[in-house]
Amino acid sequence: MKKKISKLPFRGTAEQKQQLLDVIERYRSDPSRLMTVMQEAQEIYGYLPIEVQQMIADGMNVPLEKVYGVATFYAQFALSPKGVYNVSVCLGTACYVKGAGDLFNKISEKLGIGADECTEDGKFSLTACRCIGACGLAPVLTVNNDVYGRLTVDDVDGILAKYND
Repeated sequence: MKKKISKLPFRGTAEQKQQLLDVIERYRSDPSRLMTVMQEAQEIYGYLPIEVQQMIADGMNVPLEKVYGVATFYAQFALSPKGVYNVSVCLGTACYVKGAGDLFNKISEKLGIGADECTEDGKFSLTACRCIGACGLAPVLTVNNDVYGRLTVDDVDGILAKYND
């Protein structure tokens, strides 16, 4: 699945920027530590917006294309912010044949966002995953660490309501 860059404006703080600059300085002389820098940057910001990727590229003296390539190749990196509640729908084979695509579409419609996007208020994000290892409960979705299985599209409203304060 192609990762998308967030539509939300980047809002990094001066403190976060300084933390990232400190990380870059620690590893600047060793370009083989690029992934380490990217992992620490994601811990600081929660994701890797293009502005952060550019800071990493400049600081590590590598092309932006290399940073972006690593960020899009490895599933551990996120190019868009995660909401307070990250809804992840399993689209693995067992879940998909039991209706996970319909679940995903219903959630997308209800939240007004697509895959790898975050609601404007930062409350929800939506991702698709390939398998969470709960095939016996198909179709399955998670909201952060909460797992919901044997779902139908009629269950979506109730699940989302649990996370709307």
